[in-house]
Amino acid sequence: MTSGSDLHGGPHPSGKMRGVVLPGNRTLSWRESDIPVPVGQQVLIEMKASSLCGSDLRAIYRPSDQGHGPEAYRGVVAGHEPCGVIVATGPDAGVFEIGDRVVVYHIGGCGVCAACRRGYMISCSDPVRRRAYGWQRDGGHAPYLLADAAHLVKLPDALSYVDGALVACGFGTAYSACLRAAVSGCDRVLVTGLGPVGLSVAMLARAMGAAVVGVESVPERRELAHALGFADIVSPSDTALDELLALSGGQGFEVAIDCSGAEAARHLCLEAAREWGRVVFVGEGGTASFAPSPLLIHKQLTLHGSWVCSLGEMMRLVELLERWQLHPETTVTHRFKLDQAQDAYELFDTGKTGKVVITWDEPV
Repeated sequence: MTSGSDLHGGPHPSGKMRGVVLPGNRTLSWRESDIPVPVGQQVLIEMKASSLCGSDLRAIYRPSDQGHGPEAYRGVVAGHEPCGVIVATGPDAGVFEIGDRVVVYHIGGCGVCAACRRGYMISCSDPVRRRAYGWQRDGGHAPYLLADAAHLVKLPDALSYVDGALVACGFGTAYSACLRAAVSGCDRVLVTGLGPVGLSVAMLARAMGAAVVGVESVPERRELAHALGFADIVSPSDTALDELLALSGGQGFEVAIDCSGAEAARHLCLEAAREWGRVVFVGEGGTASFAPSPLLIHKQLTLHGSWVCSLGEMMRLVELLERWQLHPETTVTHRFKLDQAQDAYELFDTGKTGKVVITWDEPV
C-alpha cells in the first residue's frame, strides 16, 4: 500500500485495506477490500482519527438486532466520526483539493427533500438515498474513506484531526442542543449525564458564557469533568434536586439539557428547570414519564428534542472552536491504533471513559 507521505500530489493509493465491521453481540470482525477510487464529486480521505460514539454501542455493537429505519446497520465498515486528509479527488470535487484537512458530516441524503435543503441530512426523508457513514455506507474505521465532497467541512490548522473527528458527531450534536436552548451568558445550564456528549455540551455552554452545573454518577467521568474545570457536579440521589436548586440560587436553571437518556435524569431536568426555562432531551434511548401539568404546563417550560446538527451548523462550530481556542480532544481519555479496535470498543463499552478514539499519525 502506498504510504500517506507519498500521496500528496502523487499517484492514487492502490492495494488492499482492512476495515472494522461490527456484527453485533459485542463482537468485532475485519473486512478486506480494495482502496476505492473517487469519481465525480467524490474524494478519497486518508484517515487520521475516527472516534467511537455511544450510538455505536447502543444500536450496533451491543444488540443482535442492529436497528431499523435510519439506525439500520448494513454490515459496512463502522465509524461515523471520521476526520482526515484528502489524497485523491474525482474530477468534480469543486473547492476540495488534495491535501485538504476535512471533517466528514456523517450522513448523506437525497439532496432535494426539505430536510436536506436545510442542511439536515440526518432527517432526509428518502429511505433509500439517506445513507450514514458507518451505518449504511463505509465509515472511518479503515485506512481510507470514500466520501462525497458535499459532506465535507474544512478543518482549520489550529484544530487537530482528533478535534475534527469529535466535531463530526458528538460536538456537533452538543452544539445543536445548545442552539435549540439558545444558551447565552444570561443562563445557568444544568447538564445531566457527563459522558462524551454531556461534556461537549458543558464545554460549549461555558464557552457561550453560561454557568454550568452537572449531574453524573460514574466516578471516572466526574473526575474528568473536574479536570476540565467543572467544579459543581452533583451525584444522582434523593437529595440531588435540593442540591441543584441550592446551586441555582434557589431559582432553578434557565436551561436543562439531558445527555444521558435515563428517565430519572430527564425528570430531574424538568424538576430543576426554572419557570419559563428551556429543556432539551438529546440523550438517546430510554423512556420518559412525567406529569405534564406541574412539571411542564404550569412552569411554562419549552421542551425540545434535539438530534444531530445541520451541515451549516457544523461549519459554524468549526469556526467558533478555532476562535474560542476550544479543543474537543480534551475529552479524550483513551487512544488506540486501528488494529486495537476490539480493545477500544470493549473499554468504551464499560461506560467509565471519556471519549475513545482510533488514531493513525498522532500519538497514542
